[in-house]
Amino acid sequence: MMVRTTGSKARIVGAALAVALAATGALSACSSSKSGSKVVVGSAAFPENVLLMEIYAQALEAKGISVDRKPNVGQRDVLYQQLKADSITVVPEYNGSLLAFLDKTAGQNTTDAVDQAIAGKLPSNLQLLQPAAAEDKDSLVVTQALATKDNLKQISDLGPYAKDLVLGSAPEFKSRQQGLVGLKSVYSLDFKDFKALDNSGPQTVSALQHGDADVVDLYSTTSAIKTNGFVVLNDDQHLFGVQNVVPLVSKKNLPAAGVDALNAVSAKLDTATLTGLMEQIDTQKKDPSDVAKAWLASVGLGK
Repeated sequence: MMVRTTGSKARIVGAALAVALAATGALSACSSSKSGSKVVVGSAAFPENVLLMEIYAQALEAKGISVDRKPNVGQRDVLYQQLKADSITVVPEYNGSLLAFLDKTAGQNTTDAVDQAIAGKLPSNLQLLQPAAAEDKDSLVVTQALATKDNLKQISDLGPYAKDLVLGSAPEFKSRQQGLVGLKSVYSLDFKDFKALDNSGPQTVSALQHGDADVVDLYSTTSAIKTNGFVVLNDDQHLFGVQNVVPLVSKKNLPAAGVDALNAVSAKLDTATLTGLMEQIDTQKKDPSDVAKAWLASVGLGK
């Protein structure tokens, strides 16, 4: 706004008025933006992360916070960029995998050490909240038939056979330390081929069922492991470390009540609970929104 006046006194008064009005307008706009902004909760493109998105979203809504959902956004690199740009406010993360994404050479393998390392690598607008006891680790899985044939009990047992086996997983597994890179450097495993599949989803399960892949990466809470009688190979060299479920948030639009709500979820969520919730979705075909709602109500965090 321009203020036209004559005389020095008028110019001083006009200038002061303009500054006051501009400041008032800026404060008003800031206040309006803050109160009118919605918290956007996103997820990666796999069922468990969509469930966690629903749990976080409904826990926030129970505190009167307005929420938009953005499910199945894509891989971690896409989600992370949207968080950095404040396009997404909250994402359910897994601390070990997140650290491997931020630092391919990281070697921390306890929850506290991993979380501290992550905090030192995040941009100033992002924050890691309290981790849950719930873990969902990458795990190498084979059929019972292959485990029996080659006497496979742990990952190191794959040594003599890997050169003849196809490993299947999500595309990002190929370049991760907690993936194909680490399987080579830690376990000295060179597989015959890598088959890009979905992220611990039906495509990966089907590939193992039908022999399109001999070894696959499935998250440890995947109910299809139990349903199909698959064998999880023990991670005897501890490549996959810790994988606690944890909210990764953009500070811009998340109020203090939202931080408290998400930390309260983490305090209640353990691995057995998460596995049971996923079984309801995978086996009983329940809607993630309904599963989230029932669990939040059972632990006193729902509406």
